[in-house]
Amino acid sequence: MNGLLKRLLNRGLALNERTLAVADNAFDWLFLREILIKSGLTPFNIVYKGDPMSVRYYALPESQIELADGSVMRVERKQHALPLLLVPPLGVTTETFDLLPQRSLVRYLAARGFRTYLVDWGTPERRHAHLGMKDYADTMMGEAIAAVRAHSGVKDISLMGWCMGGLLCLLHTGLSHDRHIRNLVTVASPIDLRGGGIVARAASALNTPARLIRKFTGFRLHNLAPIKLHAPGWLTTLAFKLTDPLKSVTTYWDLITRLWDREFVESYSTTSDYLNNMLDYPGGVIQDMVVKMAVDNSLAAGRVEFGGRVAELDRIKAALLVYAGASDSLVPADIAHQIVDIVASKDKEFRIAPGGHMGVMLGGKAQQEVWAGSADWLAKRSRSRSRAPAKPSQADADLRAARQLRDAEDPML
Repeated sequence: MNGLLKRLLNRGLALNERTLAVADNAFDWLFLREILIKSGLTPFNIVYKGDPMSVRYYALPESQIELADGSVMRVERKQHALPLLLVPPLGVTTETFDLLPQRSLVRYLAARGFRTYLVDWGTPERRHAHLGMKDYADTMMGEAIAAVRAHSGVKDISLMGWCMGGLLCLLHTGLSHDRHIRNLVTVASPIDLRGGGIVARAASALNTPARLIRKFTGFRLHNLAPIKLHAPGWLTTLAFKLTDPLKSVTTYWDLITRLWDREFVESYSTTSDYLNNMLDYPGGVIQDMVVKMAVDNSLAAGRVEFGGRVAELDRIKAALLVYAGASDSLVPADIAHQIVDIVASKDKEFRIAPGGHMGVMLGGKAQQEVWAGSADWLAKRSRSRSRAPAKPSQADADLRAARQLRDAEDPML
C-alpha cells in the first residue's frame, strides 16, 4: 500500500512539474518568444565590412563544446595551417551556420582546429537589385578571400559552401584561376539542371517557351530593369516552405504535444524564426540564374559567361569534396554529382549523406555525416606547404586591390 501511494505521489509531482513547464514555456512562446531563439550566439569579429557583404572570424571556443547528441567534444588547440572560409547561400541569414549552440557549424569547425571565417552576404535591399552573379562570385568573393588572407597571413585557403554558396565557390575559382584555393567542399550545390528534382522540372518548363521567345521576339530577360525582378524575403520563405525538403516545418500540434520540453520549444522557435526571416534575392541574380542556369544550363557544360568573362569550371584543379542529400527533392544527387565529372581536379570525391536539401546541412545527422566528414577530409589537406605564408603587407595589398576593383566596377556599392 505504501509503495502504491509513493508511486502515485511521484507521478503527481511529475505531472505537476510538467504542467508548470507547459505553462512557463507557453507564456514565453506567446509573449517573450525572442528569449527562446538561440541562433547566432557564437562570438565573432568582423574582419571586413562592405556593402552588403562582410566577413566574420570565429575564434577558438574555450575548452569544449556540446554536440547535437548531447556529448561533449574537446577543442583542438593546435590549428590547421589553412584558413577555412564558409560560404552560405543567398536568401538566408548567417544563422544558417550558427543555428543552435549545439548545432553550430562555425563553432564545430573552430573546435576542430580550423581558423574559421564566414561570408555574411548582409541584408540586400531594393537598392541592391542590380547585383548579379558576377558581383557575388567574382567581386565580393574576391574581397572576402582577400580579407581572410589579410587577417590570417596565409595565402592558401579552403572554401566550403552550401547550395548556392558552393556554386559561388566554384564560379569564383573558375573565374579567378586562383591556384591558392587549395580545397573546395560543396554541399547540395546545383550543377546540371536537367538531372531531375524540383529545380530541374522548373528549368525544363522554362526551356521551351524561353527558346521560342528568343527565336521569334527581341525580348531578353537581361534587358529588364533588375528592380522589376527583385524578390522580397517573404517570397524566399514561401519557396522554402513549399518545397519543405527537410520536413522541418514542424506542425503546431508537435509544439503543443511537446510544450513541456524546453529544449524542443527552443529548437522549434529558433528554426521557425530562421525559416520565417529569409532575405531578399537581388533581381540581377535572378536574371542570371534563370538565363544561365535554368534555360541555358551552362553550368553542366562547365563554362559560364558573366559580363565578358568566363567561369571555366573545367579548369578547376583544387581538391574537391561534393556532398548530396539522399532525399533532396530540390537538388538531387544527379544534379550535384555533375561537377565531379567537369573539374580537372585529380583529388575529387562524391558522397551522399542523409537528409533533404536543408537536412543534409542542418539536420540531426548532418553533424556526424557532413560536418565531421568534411572536417576529416579538410584536415588531411590543410597542412602547410614548404613555401612561406603570405606576408600581411601583401595580403593587405590584395584586399585593397579587391576593394578598388569593386568600386571601379560598381560605384553604387
